[in-house]
Amino acid sequence: MDLLRVYGSDSDSDAPTPSAPLPTKISSLYRVQPAPDVDLVEEKIYDVAIQPDETSARRVGGVPVGQVMKVNVPYEHLPVAKIEKVDATKNVQDLLIKHGVYGHLDQQAFSDHDFRTQENTFRAYGYAKDPSLTTLDNAGGLGAGVAGTGYVGDFERALLYDGATTANRLPKAIRDTLAPRPKRKPKGDVTILEGEGAYQGPWAGYEGEEVGEPCGPSIEETEEQEEVAAPQGEVVDEVQDEPATKKVKDTQEGMDSTIFHGDTETDYLGRTYMHVPQDLDIDLLAEPGNQQCFLPKKRIHTWTGHSKAVSAIRFFPNSGHLLLSAGMDNKLKIWDVYHDRKCLRTFMGHSKAVRDVNFNNKGTRFISASYDRYVKIWDTETGKCIRTFTTGKIPYCAKFHPDPDKQNIFLAGCSDKKIIQFDTRSGDITQEYDQHLGAVNSITFVDDNRRFVSTSDDKTMRVWEFGIPVVIKYVAEPYMHSMPAVSLHPSRKWMACQSLDNQILIYGAKGRFSLNSKKRFAGHVVAGYACQPNFSADGRFVMSGDADGNLWFWDWKTSKILKKLQCHTSVLIGCEWHPHETSKVATCSWDGTIKYWD
Repeated sequence: MDLLRVYGSDSDSDAPTPSAPLPTKISSLYRVQPAPDVDLVEEKIYDVAIQPDETSARRVGGVPVGQVMKVNVPYEHLPVAKIEKVDATKNVQDLLIKHGVYGHLDQQAFSDHDFRTQENTFRAYGYAKDPSLTTLDNAGGLGAGVAGTGYVGDFERALLYDGATTANRLPKAIRDTLAPRPKRKPKGDVTILEGEGAYQGPWAGYEGEEVGEPCGPSIEETEEQEEVAAPQGEVVDEVQDEPATKKVKDTQEGMDSTIFHGDTETDYLGRTYMHVPQDLDIDLLAEPGNQQCFLPKKRIHTWTGHSKAVSAIRFFPNSGHLLLSAGMDNKLKIWDVYHDRKCLRTFMGHSKAVRDVNFNNKGTRFISASYDRYVKIWDTETGKCIRTFTTGKIPYCAKFHPDPDKQNIFLAGCSDKKIIQFDTRSGDITQEYDQHLGAVNSITFVDDNRRFVSTSDDKTMRVWEFGIPVVIKYVAEPYMHSMPAVSLHPSRKWMACQSLDNQILIYGAKGRFSLNSKKRFAGHVVAGYACQPNFSADGRFVMSGDADGNLWFWDWKTSKILKKLQCHTSVLIGCEWHPHETSKVATCSWDGTIKYWD
């Protein structure tokens, strides 16, 4: 073609030479027309004789794809789906209002301020005014929108919203029509104080509400339930054979049992394991703390018997020839510290993990607090459960009163922010201490047992006079952390408190109970764990476990770190220094083992 001859060779030369001279004027044969010629009707009437294709899902400008347009539709008419034979001189706006597919035009002013207001209302509350029609026309009738309200979006929220801005609130006429407000109850007669028609005044409620009305089971139903469930503080004696003393049936009756792991419970002289051995090179009947203590160096024994973590250990009072352990496998065990060093007896009765355990002064009984909401008193020698106590809340700690004449009284710190005082002989709750704002974690008797100190999850320490539910000393600072474990110094003048900010704080146990800022033991990591701190028998060393299974030793006078032992593979939660041995320490961990160090 002549048009192609104007180009030279298609080689890569920089200056191609044309094979023929360029024409000075391009003929009309080579003109490119942007649109084909169409025949327009002289009356300027657009005729789109195309029927909509219902099966076609794709449309361009309202015309199904694949069909032929016989006219050239102007750009402004492309959104129109179907245009009838209409005079072109007619107003195009009326045409779009009648046949528009993208909405319709409203011949009214809608300012930018109103638009932004309704847009913000829709985004915040999920509704806005219908932009097509007003809410209320001049005649007072309802406009379009949801349910004829003139609103679009979430109409239920528009109905319930009662904001302060009138522009963003559904008109009261519509709200009262679609959802009438409840009527107020009558105020009553001022001369009647109680009963029907009593004076309510401004405190009268609305019709249909149940605020202030009694709910739950009736008195008769409650009495029937009390015959099955044990009430608060009710005690069941499982040793005595007097069924008349049992007011209600204990839910854990029959679950308590014990297993003796030895060959015989008594020796040839009729003595049980409660007898303090005399065939040792140390006098276990002497006064504890008379010997000078040294730091342990190596492990000499490991007790394995708990199938889960061990939460607490306690040496037998004064002599220390037995070791009591509480495990998260719901069991308690008595271990022999000397001779064979084996498990002597297992106590079973709790249905959940045991949290705390403590002996009485003579060691003949011990108390256990469990996550099954029960506190049990056990006989150390026979293994029988003497009494069961419950308040319906989880006891986090339990401790006997140290006075010899008050061995029938124990305190239990519970998850309901209360400290409950029980009498084991009558089974009654004799006192409640309820000033804490969180679960009670520890109870420590101080000042010749006339007072006791409690710590709680509310990050405070409170000092109580025994028997009087009034706080006599309140210790709380903004920088204080929770102190879930507390131990008393052998001199009974100081308390070591394990703070969850990875340090052990020392508070006075007499007088003002103030913080000793000169003594602070740090270096270990215990955040999140209630690792029990403890002292050596002579009070020279402070020790504590940490989250990594290490056992730390500090000097009491200088607060310097003396030693760190890698003892367990999990959290070292408890440690006890033997009351008579110079360097023997027992540790328990969440790895389920108890280890003995020397």
